[in-house]
Formats: sequence, C-alpha cells, structure tokens
Amino acid sequence: MGNDLLATVNWSRAQFALTAMYHWIFVPLTLGLSFLIAFFESIYVKTGDESWKKLTKFWMTLFGVNFAIGVATGIIMEFQFGTNWSNYSWMVGDIFGAPLAVEGIFAFFLEATFFAVMFFGWQRASKGFHLFSTWMVAIGSNLSAVCIQALATRIQTAERLEPIATIQVEKRWNPDKARFEMQNFADIALSPNAVHKFTHTTSSAFLLASLFVMGISGLFLLQKRHQLMAQRSMVVAATLGLVASVFVAFNGDESAFHIAHRQPMKLAAMEGLYTGQEKAPVVALGLINLAKQPGDDLPAFHQEVKIPGVLSLLANRDFNSYVPGINDLVYGNPQRAIVGAQQRMVSGRIAVAELSRYKEAKKSGDAAGAAAALALFNQNKDDLGYGYLSSPEQAAPPVALTFYAFHIMIALGTLFPVIFLAVLWFAFKGTLDSQRWLWWVCFAGLFLGYVASQAGWVVAEVGRQPWAIQGLLPVGVASTNIAASSVQATFFIFLALFTALLIAEIGIMVKQIKIGPEA
Repeated sequence: MGNDLLATVNWSRAQFALTAMYHWIFVPLTLGLSFLIAFFESIYVKTGDESWKKLTKFWMTLFGVNFAIGVATGIIMEFQFGTNWSNYSWMVGDIFGAPLAVEGIFAFFLEATFFAVMFFGWQRASKGFHLFSTWMVAIGSNLSAVCIQALATRIQTAERLEPIATIQVEKRWNPDKARFEMQNFADIALSPNAVHKFTHTTSSAFLLASLFVMGISGLFLLQKRHQLMAQRSMVVAATLGLVASVFVAFNGDESAFHIAHRQPMKLAAMEGLYTGQEKAPVVALGLINLAKQPGDDLPAFHQEVKIPGVLSLLANRDFNSYVPGINDLVYGNPQRAIVGAQQRMVSGRIAVAELSRYKEAKKSGDAAGAAAALALFNQNKDDLGYGYLSSPEQAAPPVALTFYAFHIMIALGTLFPVIFLAVLWFAFKGTLDSQRWLWWVCFAGLFLGYVASQAGWVVAEVGRQPWAIQGLLPVGVASTNIAASSVQATFFIFLALFTALLIAEIGIMVKQIKIGPEA
C-alpha cells in the first residue's frame, strides 16, 4: 500500500472513529432515557399525581436536547459510507441499504410522528393518547437500533461467500459484480447473532440512561433541591438499571461465545492471549507489554493476575477446551488444525487473481476461461480478504487498546449493579435521603457510564481491525481513493463541529438542570 493511500485510509479511519464515538455519546442516552420517560409517565397516568408529571416533563426536556444532536451526528456518519468508504458500500450496499431504509422510513418516522405529541400535546391530547405517543417514541428509537445492529452484525462477521446460485439464504455473492446481494431481510434482522447484539446494545443503553438519571438526581440531593423528585427518579432508574445489568451480563457472555467462533482474533486481543492454551485464563488485572509483537519471545504482560480456565469456559462452554492465541491465528497451528493468516494469504491471493481473470474472460466472451477461473475462485473465495494483506501480522488488531478498553468496560460493568443494589436497598429501608456518600457515588456513576459505553465501542471496532468485513474486505481496500488532504480537512471540520455541538448540549442541559422541574 502506497504512502498516499495509507494516509487516506488512516485519516478515513480516524474520521469515522471520531464521528462514531461522538454519535455514541448521544445514542445510548436516547435509547434508555426514552423508556425511563415512558415509565415515569405511566406512573403519572396510573396515580394521577401531578408531581410525576413534572418529573416526566423535566427528563423529557433533557431527552429532547440529546435526541436532536444525536440525529445530526448520525446523518453525518451515514454520509461517510459513500464519501470515505465507497468500496465497502459497493460490496455490501445491497445488504445495508434495506435496514437503513427501514430505519429511516419506519423507525425514524415512528419517532417523528409521535415526537411532537409527546412534547407539545400535554394540553391537546388525552392522558392515554399522550402516554401512547411517549411509548411510540421509545419503541421507535429502539427499533432504529434493531436495524443498525442487524446490518452491522451480519456485514462485519460474514466469513463465507455464498454462490450466486444459492437459493433461500439471507444473502448471496455475485462474482460478476463482486458484491453481496440481499436474499432474505428477515434472516438478516432475526439472526441469533443480530438479536443478541441488539439486546446487548439496548440493555447497555438502559444501564447508561439509568446512571444518567441517578447521577443528576444525586446532584439534586447533594444540593438539597427537588428531593422528592430526585429520590423517585433514582429508585425507578436503579430498578431499570439493575434489570439491564442482568441482560448486559447475559448478553456479554453470549457475545464472548459468538466472538470466539466468528472473530477469534478479537477474543485473543481482548485477553492479550498470544499463545493458545487449554484451560485458557482470563486476565483479571494486567499491565500489557507494549513492545510485544506476534511471533516474538517477549512476555505479553509485565504483571498480570489470571483466573485459569474461565476464558475456555466463555469461549467454548468447556473449562478444559483450547482457545487459540494471536500467534496461532497469524501463523497457524497444524497440531490444532488452525489455519493462520500466513496460509490464508496464499489462498486469498489466488482468489483475488482468479476473480479478476473471471471478469476479464466474461468481458471478452471467453466462456470456458470464465468457468475455469470461477471454479478456482470458488475453491479459495473464503480467504478473499487475506489476499490484500501484505504480511500475516496485519491480521492482528492493536492488542493494548483492545485489552485495556475491554477490561475497563468489564470492571465498570461489575461496579454498576452494586450501585443500583445500594440505592434500592436504602430506598427499601427508607434511609435513602440520608446516604450522602451514595449520592456522590451516583453522581460519579454518570461519568463512569459514558466511559464504559465508549470502551465497549472501542472493543467492538478496534478489536475487528484490519477488517471492514471479517476475512473478506480489509479497511485498506474498503476506502475511497481520494486525497488524504481532503479527508484530513473534513476530520478537523467535524472535530470542531462535534465539539461545538457537545459543548452546546452540555450547556443547555446544565441550564435545564439548574432550573429543575417546572414549578
């Protein structure tokens, strides 16, 4: 890869990471807070207590600010598929076009239709219809997540190219156009991997929104303002947060199992596992050796605390099973029948060459030559992406960043249920109003929730590098061939724009928090 192209790819990656991480500041809060607001209003309609109405309208105001800015960043991120990742868009555009269309036409329109009623219909609609509108906004917001998670999961983990003649599958590979084609939308949207990814994403969003509500409520209690509203909000949020924590843990376990079989290199990077092992351990605490590279003799950690066998259990549901390490997946392990990137590069280069020869033969009318090239391509097609790598070591993601992000996420994810339980315990005993230390913990949890959420995003995206599509399309080939300077310029434009939007959101939210619920 030439220096100019490498610069373009790196700046495109940086720009997409910037947009995605800013967007992900707003999305989880939108998903989770919409349901909390629906719960608050349901209590108001059930009890008729006007204080619950004031409480609902306060959180609804913060939701509206967050929602508007989240939409702006999301639209920009979608445009980048065409501007910066045109080869990726060509290869899978037929697949992600349908979910994006459903997300825009159905989910977003559902939100937009009832959004105005939710905000401005308090005096114009009945209690029942207003509550229905609030629930429709919450459901619409989370339906958007269904569509996005479905397409992301099925695209990024596709490791097999189904032939053009395959019938009744979710997608098929068209060698004439070198792209996937949609066959069955339901199979994509309802695949087990997509379903558990969606539940993991939404439950983690509910968890973050619960921490957000508890954090601001804790601030009110520390300031001795709106204390009844704050305690009520805190109890409802802690209840949802505790339930969400159970789902996060369950789906996290399922995610580890799927990653072990679909993206084993990511799993190895998450645990800093270079040499495969039976009874493979998880690293409870560890200091990564930054000088460590695949294939060398340096230790992976300077210091570490391990729990034997747990990684094998998570990956294979077997305490004694073998989990491949980075070296196995890079160089291969014949004893374990593991084909590494080094071997797959040979097959991949054959696939790349034969696909090109097939197109040329078809263009020139050489039917026999096209058939021969296609047959040889089909024998090697599953390693297509490896044919674009220049060295087997490129198949390994940045280990240190993946490892630390994963362990920060896990550590904080273990802490949050303890906070939720503490709130509910003291609320049950009737002493929540005297636990000043817990209010501080809840306020700190607001910021820690965002740290955990961003760390999870880093694990998902950095851990699958160098692939835009697992095993089939590396990011170096997925990018648009444009000048690096153009991408660099838009990177800094977006950085300034998103930072300004974030500062504006924080400023507006702080102002609303100072005002508090309506008098």
